[in-house]
Amino acid sequence: MWKILDYDHLEFFVGNAKQAAYYYRVAYGFKLKAYAGLETGVRDRASYLLEQGKIRWVLTTPLGPEHIAADHLKKHGDGVRGINLIVDNVEEAYRDTVAKGAKGVQPPTVLEDKNGSVKSASVATYGDTLHTFIERGNYRGVFLPGFKPIEKDLLCRNAALSFIDHVVGNVEWHSRTKWVDYYEKVFGFHKFWSVDDKVLHTDYSALNSTVVSSSDEKIKFPINEPAKGKRKSQIEEYCDYYRSAGVQHIAMHTDDIIEAVSKLRENGVEFLKIPQTYYDTLIERVGKIDEDIKTLAKLGILVDRDEHGYLLQLFTKPVEDRPTLFLEVIQRKGGRSFGIGNFKALFEAIERDQAARGNL
Repeated sequence: MWKILDYDHLEFFVGNAKQAAYYYRVAYGFKLKAYAGLETGVRDRASYLLEQGKIRWVLTTPLGPEHIAADHLKKHGDGVRGINLIVDNVEEAYRDTVAKGAKGVQPPTVLEDKNGSVKSASVATYGDTLHTFIERGNYRGVFLPGFKPIEKDLLCRNAALSFIDHVVGNVEWHSRTKWVDYYEKVFGFHKFWSVDDKVLHTDYSALNSTVVSSSDEKIKFPINEPAKGKRKSQIEEYCDYYRSAGVQHIAMHTDDIIEAVSKLRENGVEFLKIPQTYYDTLIERVGKIDEDIKTLAKLGILVDRDEHGYLLQLFTKPVEDRPTLFLEVIQRKGGRSFGIGNFKALFEAIERDQAARGNL
């Protein structure tokens, strides 16, 4: 039986990859590791590989209207096209998932250059998002054939981010169960955590969420759908502006959230504003923690506890003009949940921004 081993990389389709790469290097501390484009013999697109810790992002922009990214950008704006996964056997992964109901997009393909070969295959998931299976054991190059290594990056401002904790998808009304069933049937995932609108709500908006996970729980995909509220939820707002289901946010783990958020704020990253009253009863809610409360309040870091320990987290504002994709920084000190105790404060912060955009 084939197995998912880890995240390989996320691929973003963006309107200007050169400028987007500059932004994520200066603001978020990613290092430019490789480039593919006209200068490397790639004629239809330009792609920049960014790395930080074990996190790898590829930013791709089309060089003409014939590339699939052109239509994707027209519909969605900048966003995540591919959640790409390392597997031990690409052919078996593709054959098995398609047999179980996945829509095949790219059959097993071999890419080669002087550094060896990489196998890949793609299947569809929610919206226009893909999962690409990658097998790279026979490749010695920097990333993939067509990419040229970048020897030195003078712009990188490392922010102590280490690996992808989870990737969140927003789906349309009443479709969460369908996609949860899809991941269970097609990928062999299991339900890791679930919560409904009885818990995840404010006076105005609500959502339902289920987290599906790979068997070893290294890969986790929360799937959110809107629930009925007095006003439009952030899930509805996302789907309205993204024009479909898609990746809402990427949670990146750090071993020191105070250091990471301090650096990100220095670099100009905009986070959701958390009211100071949140911290007045923090210890009563979560118990004793290692961090100084005044420091957490200054940085706007949220804390939540479950039966395994606690976690610290903070969410950025949308990283582009459409109110779609945003990012999360998270540190886990035993906590295995997703900050349910913080959702009310988070929702209210998002709703303040929605109101400013005229979308609440």
